Amino acid sequence: MLTNYKSKVFVFALAMTFIGILPFEADAQRRNRNKDKEEAPTEKPAEKPKKSAYESKTDGLTADEGLFKVYQDDKKVMLEIPKSELGKDMLWITRLVATPENLSPYLGSGWKMNEQVVRWEEVKGKILLKKISYNNTADSTDAIYTSVINNNFAPIIGSFEIEAQPDDSSAFLIDATKYFEQDIQAISALASRTRSQFQVRRLASDKSYIESVKSFPINLEVRQVMTYEANRPPSNSSTGLISMKVSQSLIKLPEEPMMPRLADDRVGWFTNRTINYSSNELKGDQVTYLSRWRLEPKDPAAYARGELVEPVKPIVYYLDPATPEKFRKWFKLGIEDWQVAFEAAGFKNAIIAKDPPSKEEDPDWSPEDARYSTVRYIASMTRNAVGPSTADPRTGEIIESDIIWFHNHLRSYRNWYMIQTGAANPKARTLQTPEDEIGEMMRAVIAHEIGHALGLPHNMKASSAYPVESLRDPEFAEEFGVAPTIMDYARLNYIAQPEDGVKRFIRKIGPYDKYSINWGYRVIPGAYTPEAEKSTLDKWILEKANDRVYRFGGSDGTNPESQREDLGDNSVLASTYGMKNLMKVVPNLLEWTATDGENFDDTQEIYGEIIGQWRRFTGHVTTVIGGITEDLKSTDQTGEVYNVVPEAQQKAAMDWLQTYAFSTPEWLLDEELLRKMEGYGAVNRIRSTQVSFLNSLLDASRAQRLIEAEAFKGRNTYTIYQLFGDARKGLFAELNSGEAIDTYRRNLQRAFVERLEHLMTNESSGWEARTVNIEQSDIRPVVRAELTTLLSSIKTNKTKLSDRASSVHLEDLIVRIESILDPK
Repeated sequence: MLTNYKSKVFVFALAMTFIGILPFEADAQRRNRNKDKEEAPTEKPAEKPKKSAYESKTDGLTADEGLFKVYQDDKKVMLEIPKSELGKDMLWITRLVATPENLSPYLGSGWKMNEQVVRWEEVKGKILLKKISYNNTADSTDAIYTSVINNNFAPIIGSFEIEAQPDDSSAFLIDATKYFEQDIQAISALASRTRSQFQVRRLASDKSYIESVKSFPINLEVRQVMTYEANRPPSNSSTGLISMKVSQSLIKLPEEPMMPRLADDRVGWFTNRTINYSSNELKGDQVTYLSRWRLEPKDPAAYARGELVEPVKPIVYYLDPATPEKFRKWFKLGIEDWQVAFEAAGFKNAIIAKDPPSKEEDPDWSPEDARYSTVRYIASMTRNAVGPSTADPRTGEIIESDIIWFHNHLRSYRNWYMIQTGAANPKARTLQTPEDEIGEMMRAVIAHEIGHALGLPHNMKASSAYPVESLRDPEFAEEFGVAPTIMDYARLNYIAQPEDGVKRFIRKIGPYDKYSINWGYRVIPGAYTPEAEKSTLDKWILEKANDRVYRFGGSDGTNPESQREDLGDNSVLASTYGMKNLMKVVPNLLEWTATDGENFDDTQEIYGEIIGQWRRFTGHVTTVIGGITEDLKSTDQTGEVYNVVPEAQQKAAMDWLQTYAFSTPEWLLDEELLRKMEGYGAVNRIRSTQVSFLNSLLDASRAQRLIEAEAFKGRNTYTIYQLFGDARKGLFAELNSGEAIDTYRRNLQRAFVERLEHLMTNESSGWEARTVNIEQSDIRPVVRAELTTLLSSIKTNKTKLSDRASSVHLEDLIVRIESILDPK
């Protein structure tokens, strides 16, 4: 070590000696070199060409060609917006890609949170992004067009400095980084209600970023990760954060708008509405167009001859890569089930199902890409499926669609299959529904949701076209399913009895589906405007006007022909068969739901849903009382649109309610079953259920409909007096029979008196107040008369009932009624 150290010192000293001894020689050498340089001819170095502002801004960024040219790196996103795209309508879709647990039962991957039409404009040296509305329109050549524009001024949802232009000045370069990194309300995937629910404070900018930006020929796809600070996050509460992945899709609307088709209420359709101020009508004229895909025949001449022709661009649905392999077959069948309906409209292979491409086949493919329509599979406990679509507001042309299937909807159909068909269907008597059966049900659900995405709303009237007894016929059920359309909430055949031999219990595409698709999608040769099509469309409706199979109607709670979850043309008869089947299911529930080594949670769940089915049957029958049917017509058709349900049907409904809704439901009170599931609770559960039945029956709006029906002279109808009188006689039948009044009936009788008290003393409010004024109507006099009659009947007949519980109960009712009639 020492030797090494000395040697280093020696070298350092020697170096210093040379520096000290030769200073003048070194200085002379420098002077000579400088002199040589001065004498040598000088060459001016070549100047590097200066970068343009455009090049400087994009230098080092990766370029991606497409609708807009995108320049980007890990920190910056710049968009080159061509001047040719300024002022053009584009659709901006905000969609969820990934969500935290428990965000919402109905929010999951693929869910569309917002859609809006936007335009890019250059104003005062800036690029502005404006949200455009088509709620009000006018012909741009009309004077009133200026007023429409001035009274519908578009909000500016984005403003960008122009960073540079290319040499040919054909475009504007903007920096979009901050726009996609900030919490912009106009494109946020976090709704105000959700923000309030979870007490969201602000965006956590340091935990939010742009994941990717991709440009395609007609669309721009941006994916963000957004993290919010929240006081009550839906999950991982200790973090105080909500993170989600969001997709922003900007898609160019067609340069040549599709010719729209005028809507008609007689054929159910999702629609786009606008007020046309250029109309010749003496009003702001509402124009309603169908929402539908653009289908054009490849061979118009062959199509015009009536031949089946493929469309120029078929409707294609891709399956979500997350779809379990065993279900893909059924999803594809559900999608392509609509091919037969499009064949009725003259198109073959009009709708196609495809597997998602692999990474090798298409590395850029994404289900969030707005160019692709998909069926999304969501890992969620939500029991539902939905079929939304996105349409061009100018014409109603559907641009894209994403069907959502929530995984736990399998549970819904497993349970309904057992509850509604188990009595007649051995395949339904298990928690492990056979794959082919659950697959057929999934197929029907996907077909239903695809129907929505094709433009069809629910048609709750359709199922009332089929006679109840036909649904007990095996051949009929096999050919027609349960309703003329898959768009009704008529899911399973609960009417078929064990002895009928029916094998098919599941709904399917029906004749109404073929009719409506033909009406909405068939190209009418020679008709080049919406108005030119109208006479043909009207003719098609009139050809089917007298056939119940082709009727359309929604559900508003007053029409017994248009109800959710019902079947057949007679609610009372259908519900009778349904109740008979329920009563056969309950005694077998333990056997069908028990699993060795497991508890009774599944049994309890299905038992609860059986009560729900009882509620549905009772609701279907209750609607008959005070019911009003609707048969939509145009002014050139004869007959009434609205008709009161005949008196005999209403009386039959009241009799059914007394038998199946208000009698003590012994069939639900199997003690062996109940003691497997709970220690107590049956009495209160039956009480609350039956009280809800009673309150619905004695609803003030229902009573008012009966009053109005009777007000039309010469009409034989069920009256408000019959409603309350028949309800009282049935509910207090023990006063005549002398039978002891059990716990369940005592609860129901007290509820009857309380309901009458409510009608006597409470003022109209909410929805009820918009349909009836209880204080000034005939309701209170009728109620007072019923209370007086009931009081007299109890006092006269109470001695017939000698058991203590009945006697105490009746004495209590006397006091209650007297206090209502004379509050003093």
